[in-house]
Amino acid sequence: MTDISDTGPRRSIDRSRLIFWGVTALTTVLVAGPIVPIIIQAFLDKPLYDTTAGFTLGNFTRLASEPGMARVFLNTLYFGALTMVLAQVFGAVMAVLVGRTNLPGRRWMGEIFIWPLFVSNLVIAFGWFTMYGPSGFMTLAAKSYLGGAPWNLYSVTGMGIVAGLSQAPLTYLMCLAAVTKADPQLEDAARSAGAGPVRALWSVTIPMIRPAVIYSAVLNFVVGIEMLAIPLLFGGPSGIQTVTTFLYDKGINAAVRPEYGIVGAAAILLLILVALLVWLQGYLMQASGRFVTVRGKASRPSTLDLGKWRWPAFAFVFSFIFFTILSIFGGIFLRSTVTFLTPLIPFWKVLTTANFDLVFNSSTYVRSIVNSVLVSTIGAALGTFFIVVIALVARRSEFRFRRPLEYVALFPRSLPGIIAGLGFFYAVIWLPGADVIRGTILVLIIAFMVRYIPVGFGAIAPALAQIGEELDRGARISGADWWTTVTRIIMPILKPALFSCYALLFIHFFKEYVTAAFLYQPGSEIIGTTMLQLVAQGDNGPVSALATIQVIITALFVILARRLLGAKIYG
Repeated sequence: MTDISDTGPRRSIDRSRLIFWGVTALTTVLVAGPIVPIIIQAFLDKPLYDTTAGFTLGNFTRLASEPGMARVFLNTLYFGALTMVLAQVFGAVMAVLVGRTNLPGRRWMGEIFIWPLFVSNLVIAFGWFTMYGPSGFMTLAAKSYLGGAPWNLYSVTGMGIVAGLSQAPLTYLMCLAAVTKADPQLEDAARSAGAGPVRALWSVTIPMIRPAVIYSAVLNFVVGIEMLAIPLLFGGPSGIQTVTTFLYDKGINAAVRPEYGIVGAAAILLLILVALLVWLQGYLMQASGRFVTVRGKASRPSTLDLGKWRWPAFAFVFSFIFFTILSIFGGIFLRSTVTFLTPLIPFWKVLTTANFDLVFNSSTYVRSIVNSVLVSTIGAALGTFFIVVIALVARRSEFRFRRPLEYVALFPRSLPGIIAGLGFFYAVIWLPGADVIRGTILVLIIAFMVRYIPVGFGAIAPALAQIGEELDRGARISGADWWTTVTRIIMPILKPALFSCYALLFIHFFKEYVTAAFLYQPGSEIIGTTMLQLVAQGDNGPVSALATIQVIITALFVILARRLLGAKIYG
């Protein structure tokens, strides 16, 4: 008995320390991996891998003197701001109407409203191009019946409208949770003071969702300034650039060779801007405790009766969903099954399987589909395990550096996808031995894992906080070490959260394309990078077929994850 107690604690302390330091070191290396090379490259006069490269500040001077660079940054800021404003307005309105009123069909419309969150911005952008582009289905219909189309997507404002309406579901989800959890007693108090139902909702409940509005506003602004697909698809033909398309053009599409110095300098500026916005988001959320209305005694908010405004509200919500979601996905599906899509010819007269035949008869296209599934399936599993260990060390251990570990793990929130991909590209050609994973799906898995550590952490940390620490103490008193405690007691309780984390990572990995743009090579293509190439070539048929395949696989996974695993995906 004495012998067991003497050897057990010694082994447990050694094993715990090994795990603590190992996880911290690995997390730090992975997070710093794509950042350090970019910082170094920004101050070198030659490519990072050139041993004769020397220190310089000239890259920033060259960047400042680059023709049209001021316009590029102004375009980026305006595009991000417009994306944020439109997403906030429409998302918050939809959250209130769906979450707190007797809107007809609110359940099924609420489900449809979040569809854009499950697919990449590249798919959404192509759907808008198919329906509302210069030769799009809706554009041609408007010209035929109205004499002209009152929209132009090939402008910064047009791009911002597309991005803002596409990001509205993100605001909707964040505000929906706040709206549905508001304390009804506050509204009742306003009603007793003489306020009508609409006045009580406007004066009491809507101000209470301010934290959700602030959080989603900054997040949507960040999404806007780091977005690639929409500026690339609609801005490229018009010569309009944002910082992301500038990095993409200079880093990949340079005529002779990539301009690594200028790209590094621009990447640093974008990284600083995003990091400041993420800090601002946290700062503004510090006072969110003032808006807590859900206490120990639960109560369900009352439903606001819209009265005679029920059907006008339904018409508004359904019109938004039809023109910005249903028509977009419908356009993608239709375009994949016809030789060309136009309102002037019935689609059933131009039906074809040629687009899918082309995809499934091409080894490159098939490989991109297989690689996407492999990266998502394997990467989500590895990412879930890695993230849960980080969360357990950061939140359920006595490791003295647990808080710094959490800060490091959450730092990728401020790491735009294009910078993550660029940084990993620099790392694999610069670090000794890293070249062995260059151009493989392994480097994609690692890059995606790092990029989405905060997403997985956000799925696990709340569930972990609900598990009483007395379980840990009881196991430790019984002689179990930290690893035995968390694997045999904590992790089994966390199974629902682990399933949700896996599902979220799978979806994000499967729709990711920006991070992979700098990393893939022939043999490691994924659906997103293949679509990028096809869009640049104007091959709309194969693009629509690949987009349809991506949407179908994602939809099947979401259904299985919800019904079989019980995973919570986007709330």
